[in-house]
Amino acid sequence: MIPQGGTINNALMERRQRPSLTWALDFGRGRVAGRIDGIAAVKQAVHKTLQTDRFWHDIYSANYGHELRTLLGKSPLYVQAEASRMVSEALLQDDRIQSVEGLSVRYVGEQLTVQFTVVTEQGQFEEEVTIGV
Repeated sequence: MIPQGGTINNALMERRQRPSLTWALDFGRGRVAGRIDGIAAVKQAVHKTLQTDRFWHDIYSANYGHELRTLLGKSPLYVQAEASRMVSEALLQDDRIQSVEGLSVRYVGEQLTVQFTVVTEQGQFEEEVTIGV
């Protein structure tokens, strides 16, 4: 029999957030360096998301990565407006991230720098991404 609704044996089911325990990646040496959990795992996930172009790699879903490189050749005002939206959209796919706040976009020459604060249940941290557009 297929269960209907949100109860099993008259007990209400609660949603729990999955643990974020994952492998710690040492990007400098290109190897796995143990395991991390909590806010360290979220920081690593943010870093990986902002290093991955959306729709370019078949191993990732269409919800993973960013689209900042599509801003190449666009006007600076358009780039500044869209960069904030793209970063927020990319990071909020992760259910551990509650919000992305304080987005600041600088467009100097061919370098786009976005600074922001990532807010999670475990705390918040500052992050920055620089892309050559």
